[in-house]
Amino acid sequence: MTKLYALLVFLLISGSLYAGVGAGVAAQDTNEVKKLNTDAYALRLNNASQTVEIGKRALALAEKLEYNRGMGEAHRVMGIGHYYLNQARRAIDNYLKAIGYFEKIGDLKGQAKVYNNIGNLYLDNNLTSALEYFQKSLFIAQRMNDQPLMGALYMNIGNVYNRKNNFYQALNYYDKSSVILTNIGDTTNLIQVLQNRGVAYYSLHQYDIAEKLLLNANKEAKQAGLSKTVASINLTLSSLYIAQGKFNEAEKFVQEGQEYAAVVADDKLTNDYNYTIYQLESKRKNFERALYYLQGIYRQDSSAHVNSESTQINIIQEQFRQQAKQKNTELLLIAQQNDRIKFWAVTVVAGLLLIVIVLLVNNVKRKTVTNTQLTELNAEVSRQKDNLDRINHHLEEIIDERTKDLQAKNKKLSEYSSYLSHQIRGPIATLRGLMNLEKEKLVDEKECIQMMDKCVSDIDQKIIEISEMLNDTNKNTY
Repeated sequence: MTKLYALLVFLLISGSLYAGVGAGVAAQDTNEVKKLNTDAYALRLNNASQTVEIGKRALALAEKLEYNRGMGEAHRVMGIGHYYLNQARRAIDNYLKAIGYFEKIGDLKGQAKVYNNIGNLYLDNNLTSALEYFQKSLFIAQRMNDQPLMGALYMNIGNVYNRKNNFYQALNYYDKSSVILTNIGDTTNLIQVLQNRGVAYYSLHQYDIAEKLLLNANKEAKQAGLSKTVASINLTLSSLYIAQGKFNEAEKFVQEGQEYAAVVADDKLTNDYNYTIYQLESKRKNFERALYYLQGIYRQDSSAHVNSESTQINIIQEQFRQQAKQKNTELLLIAQQNDRIKFWAVTVVAGLLLIVIVLLVNNVKRKTVTNTQLTELNAEVSRQKDNLDRINHHLEEIIDERTKDLQAKNKKLSEYSSYLSHQIRGPIATLRGLMNLEKEKLVDEKECIQMMDKCVSDIDQKIIEISEMLNDTNKNTY
């Protein structure tokens, strides 16, 4: 029994040590998932394709570890990559999967980030839906006091109002965003805010302020290596200079912007530059080139319009499909969880039964050993009892023999007593009579002495005879 307890303690300690080592390895692996997701997100503006590829690696590792938060973040990052690649359907597919994982583990911060990403996805085709998602995300971010997310959301809400031509409201949100982003040192989003403010002032025809903001944004974006941001800023600067009739400056920024757009392989930016070139050539009265670009723009706009409408429809349809899929996934996860619970319950019960069986087997063995010992003791007790019985029987025989001997001796003593009384009493009576005669002077003294001597001799002889009779038990008394 002691050995069994020692074994159980050893197994528990070994399990704890193994669990500790396993936990350390798991922590190292989850950190690798986090690093991959962080690296993928950092590449979103310059190399969105790499964002998607690294996100896939993070997802594969997270799935292997069954790391739900890692899987959710991997899907979110991949959705962002597809968004910058202008692949809206793939983006929404990943966003909805990400929400499913974050809802499963109750990660509100993760959900809020995805709502922000979906809002950006709607920004080009449904401003009402975009604003709803941004506000939904902002509500969670404010409740959790998530400053980085709040800064990004104020900027994105400003973008909604900018597209609604409510420029002052947009600038108000940009100001809120700028304060937070400056405090936390978010350089990338600060450049975005700077650019967006320039766009707002350009739309308000305050060209001096707009030019200053956009040139500053252009400079900082180049320093930060944000190719796509530079291409986007140059697009607005080109339009700004065209509006002011500064065609050479406009052409300069168009050419530079096209180079940056080619680096990031963004078709949408390329199309936007074609439209800007059309505006530039039209203003220069170079109508032949302007017509060439206008025809291309018409084809692109028709295709873009169809794609935009179909994208919005696809997003809605995909949401319904993903919601249904998510419910099925949740049911499947619940079933799997129940199966795991049942498995562990059966395992625990089996383990307990095994322990009980071991204890019962040991108990049976102990009982067998005890019964064997008891049997041996019973046999020994029986042998001792037999010995005692034999000794008792022998003692009874000895007692009977001694009793008979005592009875015989008592009988002899009784007989000897009667005999002695009879044999000795006569000489004594004679002595007493002689003594009385001598006192009366009725007998001669010499004769009296002789007769008294004879009586004493008779008494002595009788005593000798009695002694011989007592020592000789086989001799008859008479």
